[in-house]
Amino acid sequence: MLEKTDRIVDSSTRLIHKRVNQVIFQNSNLMVVLRKAAISVLGVLLAGAVGADDLTGEDKFLCASASVIVCFDDGLCESAAPWELDVPQFINVDLDKRSLSTTKASGENRVTIVDTVRRADGRIYLQGVDRGRAYTFVIDEETGFLTVTVVRDYLTVSIFGACTPTP
Repeated sequence: MLEKTDRIVDSSTRLIHKRVNQVIFQNSNLMVVLRKAAISVLGVLLAGAVGADDLTGEDKFLCASASVIVCFDDGLCESAAPWELDVPQFINVDLDKRSLSTTKASGENRVTIVDTVRRADGRIYLQGVDRGRAYTFVIDEETGFLTVTVVRDYLTVSIFGACTPTP
């Protein structure tokens, strides 16, 4: 089973790297790519500040990913929409159950147990390891702004978004 998962992950990595290379060669000027990434991050920062909610004291909330930046060990990075890289568009966060899960509407039925949950200095920190990937969520309680990193061999993914409380 693990070998099959490794093959799928390696295949996914190759597809992502191929897509990144296609984008770089289509936009042969690296500054164009960097400018797009900077504009995407700025847009997410502005959208997150406006569209997110106060999570102070909340234990259940829904987070939406808005922008993704993937970087490889050779220094190549690309900004992409979450669905282009199979990043769930919405994640249910349940601090009481220490779980992250996709929404029912996604049809993906993915659940991850959070190893560490901590609230400090107005932020919520979630950390864990799942399917050979280490992840960290940092959520600003006052604004709901979300920053996520996912790390595995030779690859990092940064995700920006926003969260809102759920009943």
